[in-house]
Amino acid sequence: MSEIGRRGFLAGAAQALAAPLLVRASALGQGGPPPPSERIVLGAIGIGPRGTHVLQCMIAEKDVQFVAICDVQRSRRQAVKNMADARYGNTDCAMYRDMFELLARPDIDAVLIATGDHWHALASILAARAGKDVYSEKPCGLTIGQCQALDDTVRRCGRIFQAGTQRRSVPNFQFAVHLARSGKLGKLHTLHASVYYPRVRHDWLPAEPEPAKEECDWDLWLGPSPWRPYNRQYVAGGWRGFDDFDSGATLLDWGAHTLDLCQWANAADGSGPVEFVPSDANITARYANGVKLVLDFLRTPFGDRAPHYRTALGTCPVRFEGDEGWIETGDAGAIEARPEALKAEMHSFARAVGTDAAGHTRNFLDCVKTRRDAAANSRVMRSSHIACHAAAIAWLLGRKVAFDPAKEEFVGDAEANRLRDRAMREPWRI
Repeated sequence: MSEIGRRGFLAGAAQALAAPLLVRASALGQGGPPPPSERIVLGAIGIGPRGTHVLQCMIAEKDVQFVAICDVQRSRRQAVKNMADARYGNTDCAMYRDMFELLARPDIDAVLIATGDHWHALASILAARAGKDVYSEKPCGLTIGQCQALDDTVRRCGRIFQAGTQRRSVPNFQFAVHLARSGKLGKLHTLHASVYYPRVRHDWLPAEPEPAKEECDWDLWLGPSPWRPYNRQYVAGGWRGFDDFDSGATLLDWGAHTLDLCQWANAADGSGPVEFVPSDANITARYANGVKLVLDFLRTPFGDRAPHYRTALGTCPVRFEGDEGWIETGDAGAIEARPEALKAEMHSFARAVGTDAAGHTRNFLDCVKTRRDAAANSRVMRSSHIACHAAAIAWLLGRKVAFDPAKEEFVGDAEANRLRDRAMREPWRI
């Protein structure tokens, strides 16, 4: 644990005693809030644009009381506090720079984690160890090893975990998976998942003067990643594509969603493909049951849009093919299927936008109360995100790899196995 973490737990424990435990009934809208025993007290860590949307979905619920924001950037802390204070009609939302102070608060039941990818696993693990339930943006970790450690910790600590792969809670994707698993497409033979064309950067952006810690704590922002000089572009979202911060050569940006949906359609939760073959157009994988998985690159290596991509489906499209029919859908909510008769079942599924997290956050909150596994729990995300990482490793090596999903390791391939994990910068560790 880092030195700031030790101080944070002590300071946070003291501050928690003075923190407000309840909000006024009138502040939560008509009818008032549920009794305190049914209310979920929420904190948030690392909230930017996407995290703001997810947080808004959560605090719109009457059984949620949001009490604290932690972010290494003062401007983001203040923006979230302003939003919470306006919601509740008070100034009670606490602000922290160090997540250990927030995690030390005994009144907080659950946390939303929406940091950069390089913090997801470690922040989730620290939260679970502190007794908090966790909703974390995807992916679960930068490496196979981090995905394993997160799931192991969540289950050992008995916590509820939800990854932000909200398409498991969006009706049109649920319908597509339902058709695939019901047998109405016949025997499945091919699954298509659209992903970004992989890219990896190992360079540094030009060094800029490091701001004061209270304005932006650059060392904490880096966290477990290797040190590099500050540049404001990193903390403004420009970290994507850099190997130190991004996941699986950017394959997990969309793959964490689309490959996961293919896993679900193939009833492969807890398992995964057994081989991966990269090319310039896609990565083709094969399951032990013979089903083929094609990770279609959104763009070719030359930057033009891949010819198979249908913009009418929206972002994150998937396609499931059987010997008696097929179905495809995406974030726009539209569904195409053959034979036409399959469309007769669609009336029972409401059309929604794939990026909307409202249904997914509600599932998480319900599971916090019931203690049932969430839709995108750590076990199913472990296998889906490990499969993404295995595909990325095949692409990085530029060759076919064999993978054992039960052992979560490459078969007879020391070079590939060395890429399953990486060291963390001191003093951070799992």
